[in-house]
Amino acid sequence: MRIVVYPHDLNMGGSQLNAIELAAAVRALGHDVIMFGQPGSLTLRIKELGLEFIAAPKPHHQPSRTIVRALAEVIRDRKIDIVHGYEWPPALESRLAADRNPGTAVVCTVMSMAVAPFIPKTMPLLVGTREILATEVAFGRASVGLLEPPVDVKLNNPFLELPLDDFRQRWNLDPDAHTVVLVTRLAQQLKLEGIIAAIKAVGALAGEMKIQLLLVGDGPERDVVRAAAREINQLHGPGTIVLTGQLEDPRPAYLLADVALGMGGSALRAMAFAKPLIVQGEMGYWNLVTPETLPEFLEQGWFGVGPGKHAGEGRLVEILRRLLPDDKQRTALGELGRRTVQDRFSLDRAAKFQEDFYRQALSAPRRSSPVSDALAVRQLIEYQVAAHAKRLFGRLAADDFNARPVRARTAARAKGSTTSPGGML
Repeated sequence: MRIVVYPHDLNMGGSQLNAIELAAAVRALGHDVIMFGQPGSLTLRIKELGLEFIAAPKPHHQPSRTIVRALAEVIRDRKIDIVHGYEWPPALESRLAADRNPGTAVVCTVMSMAVAPFIPKTMPLLVGTREILATEVAFGRASVGLLEPPVDVKLNNPFLELPLDDFRQRWNLDPDAHTVVLVTRLAQQLKLEGIIAAIKAVGALAGEMKIQLLLVGDGPERDVVRAAAREINQLHGPGTIVLTGQLEDPRPAYLLADVALGMGGSALRAMAFAKPLIVQGEMGYWNLVTPETLPEFLEQGWFGVGPGKHAGEGRLVEILRRLLPDDKQRTALGELGRRTVQDRFSLDRAAKFQEDFYRQALSAPRRSSPVSDALAVRQLIEYQVAAHAKRLFGRLAADDFNARPVRARTAARAKGSTTSPGGML
């Protein structure tokens, strides 16, 4: 098959990194794969993997007619069989571009915590959790499958030989301190609340034990995060909170962790390194991955919703205070995580599943419903009008549908019901 993979963004992030690594793994199965998108920090990763890259025009907004025309040209000139858009803007642009090429199938992957309702119901869709799968089946989508975020266990494992001494020296890390690691985007939606709680929790424990938080990542909330880190470092000494910014290769940080914090793809990468994981969510949610809690995460994804923002710092302090001094428990939980990733989330397994999904999309009759498409267009227009209004008043949810994840909606509904809609499948 000749395949174009179009991530929504090529700056560092879980969905786009998954798109790139999966594209390389599908190519290894014998297919021709091209990456298409806006150049960003992950363009280097595309080059490292030997994938062809075609830069998309820079749009003023999305969906963009300019991008649709450019993508349609690639489809036509390269005789593309499959166009694979990640998240909603590439999905819609891919659909419009492929409409000009009837022999091309379009599929979409959404690794966000919720799916945009204006992605046409007839478009083959992959989602990242069983809970979202159940929601989208109930929504009436014609073809929806589950592809949990994959991890390349050859490149992410505890046996790698990396220059850890150089990394410690570069960031002035204390080799005798407990090291808590969080690799994340510094963004408002879903992320910031937990980041600030983690900074405060490590500050609260700094008077009891030698501890440091290694925070890897960048994003629009960097100034807020820096201010919070500066406050803790002034109280407990430089190096209590270490901010590295974005790293092209965060693997040394994972390797040095005594405990990892995270959600989504970052959580799974930490587990691949055999690190005990505390899953980050919103509204004060933190929960340790154990044999008892693992089934819940396999159902809902590596995320959760707590009782309220006020609870986050105390909850995390409680878990870290118990876990950090217990070497035996940390080792056992790290091994649990590593086995889980190897058995269920390996990149090779995901690539074969994705290859099958592509074949199904190609062999299926091309579905189009005027009613469904018209409804999708109306919902898109409503979304864009609302987004414009929020932007005017400074309340735009920059991370889009992550701002109202399925888990949060399910939790809210469950308060008034004894049956959770997330348990449909």
